Amino acid sequence: MAFLQFSGQDLFDGKLFLGANQVLITDETGRVEAIVPRSEAGEDIREVEGILSPGFVNTHCHLELSHMKGRIPEHTGLPEFILKIVSDRHHPEEEILEAIAKAEAHMLESGIVVVGDISNNQLTAAQKAKRNLAYYTFVEISGWKPEIAEPRFSNAQKVMEQFRGITTDASPKLPHRMLNPLQTSFSPHAPYSVSEELWEMMMPHFEGNTVTIHNQETPAENELFLKGSGDFVQMYQAMNIDQAHFTPTGKNSLPSYFPRLQKAKNVLLVHNTTTTEADMDFAAATAAAHEQSLFYALCVNANLYIENALPPIEMLRSKNANIVLGTDSLSSNHQLSILSEIQTIAKNFPMIPLNEILKWATSNGAEALQMDAQFGSFTPGKKPGIIVLENIGPNQTIGEATVKRLI
Repeated sequence: MAFLQFSGQDLFDGKLFLGANQVLITDETGRVEAIVPRSEAGEDIREVEGILSPGFVNTHCHLELSHMKGRIPEHTGLPEFILKIVSDRHHPEEEILEAIAKAEAHMLESGIVVVGDISNNQLTAAQKAKRNLAYYTFVEISGWKPEIAEPRFSNAQKVMEQFRGITTDASPKLPHRMLNPLQTSFSPHAPYSVSEELWEMMMPHFEGNTVTIHNQETPAENELFLKGSGDFVQMYQAMNIDQAHFTPTGKNSLPSYFPRLQKAKNVLLVHNTTTTEADMDFAAATAAAHEQSLFYALCVNANLYIENALPPIEMLRSKNANIVLGTDSLSSNHQLSILSEIQTIAKNFPMIPLNEILKWATSNGAEALQMDAQFGSFTPGKKPGIIVLENIGPNQTIGEATVKRLI
């Protein structure tokens, strides 16, 4: 088998920049063979104008909502946003499937190779069966009313069966993608949408899996658990949902629910815009006690779209949090692009080194989704995808950068 050799203005291996004098060697399918100094690589080196990097990992996406692009105004606040999702997400299946395929194609073009995707139904199953991308499908479960816990969990089990039944598309067009894995697990939607009864049903299924949850995306979430008041109470009323079963814990939401995730191997907390230092300390201590790995997913463009707020990234960094990146959905974002998320972070937090943010977008994300055996870094034997970040400015500024997928 012939080998390919790549070199650029720099080489990011998933954790560090190695410099312009390093050459990445792969086979024709993109399996990494080695990284060697240019002096040892010989001839036939493909020179690229930009930074070579493993493909991006999008740890949080709602592909099934792709048909809702532009349907919800910006800055509604989360409770109003949820009401609009619930009332306007049902469209003709043909329209939804077309939007899903288009959104996936955009992710491919933008350098994404792995997606942690939230699924409430089986509508993304046919697209995922094509194995264009590797997916970790989180079958999402919600139900605030105790009396609907059993039918909601039963429905989630049926959705899970659909995804576990996906078979490999044997199309010869993309042979190197046919091995892309499809992993699944149950995950709760959010602390404010899962009853005690529903928690009890899903908790035994967390063991060994990555489990994700929307965490502290809005101040109203903490207010609900602290006082039993606020915008979520009004949202329940608008949806004719009785909350008589709920008793406030007197604590923020994260310490109120986090112990229920103790069976999970990895915990992936998404958004975290109102997470406090005390919340983080509690989660870290609880995760350590149960030998879990804890990750914080940032979806900054969605946070700006919905709440016009940003997560406390400097606090997360000061606590040495495992940070990863996501895009959320096209109902809350203008595009499903990890590069765009990186650019927004770099714009608002210019002191963060580019290699650190790229690590969030590659190796950290692969570890969070338990897919680091194949993705996230240029370790020999892996097939992480190869992308090049072009139009990098002085001192590795990335504001005007574009991305091209090589393999």
